[in-house]
Amino acid sequence: MTGMARGREQALGGRVELLRDADRREAWMLLIDGVPQSHVDLEDPGYLDFEYVRRIGHVIDAAAPAGRPLRVLHLGAGALTLARYVAATRPGSPQLAVEVDAALVDLIRLRLPLDAKVRVRVGDARTELERMATARFDVVIADVFAGGRTPADLTSAEFWAAARRVLRGTSWAGVVAANVADGAPLAHARAQVATARTAFPHACLIADAAVLRGRRFGNLVLAASPGPLPVDVLTRRAAGDPMPGRVVHGRDLARFTAGAKPVTDATATPSPAAPPGAFAS
Repeated sequence: MTGMARGREQALGGRVELLRDADRREAWMLLIDGVPQSHVDLEDPGYLDFEYVRRIGHVIDAAAPAGRPLRVLHLGAGALTLARYVAATRPGSPQLAVEVDAALVDLIRLRLPLDAKVRVRVGDARTELERMATARFDVVIADVFAGGRTPADLTSAEFWAAARRVLRGTSWAGVVAANVADGAPLAHARAQVATARTAFPHACLIADAAVLRGRRFGNLVLAASPGPLPVDVLTRRAAGDPMPGRVVHGRDLARFTAGAKPVTDATATPSPAAPPGAFAS
């Protein structure tokens, strides 16, 4: 993560902070309740600073030939980092972002304006997802946090089934990428893979080796699709990151998930809370 030093701004009662990036002239980091949520470079929307966001970017890049527009649903808007990325790398892509915090949406529109046309709908992510038409999107990105944790209703088999329903096709172009935050013993991440597999036959995890081994708390990207995932492409891209990541799939993913059981709306819980200092820059 780049250095964040000057230009601190507080809003929404101090709960939300915007920190100017000391290393990039028009870049900002959004923090909510002290937890980094988004990094945006207004001059270079193709730049992705956070490791896990870059890995979701790899999933988007591999979803279709370069430059081809994609229909993308963002569950959790934040500062619209990935919406800006899609608009820059795939011009003309129809995009919809769902964000529950209307005041945050207004703040981002005011302080971090977006040139590209991205629809933003204020509402609960799960509720809005279930209202959407069948076969509407090519890519669904789930990156929702409340109090630093993913809400339970976005971790269940019913959620993954709803995400599957809104995908347009049965090919690789239909993919869900979810941000999964976890630490040792990775019980939540293992259960999320098992849960996603109730709706999707193909899945992989992309993360830092230390996170995968339970040595530190961090973000894992779970990608799931009705068709085979381009794991070779994702592996090369993850390995080439500034902080290289691993892609776990096939037999390795089966071993990672061994013994984990899917969760439902009746049994799901929010993701684990990060320990103090886990996301310090």
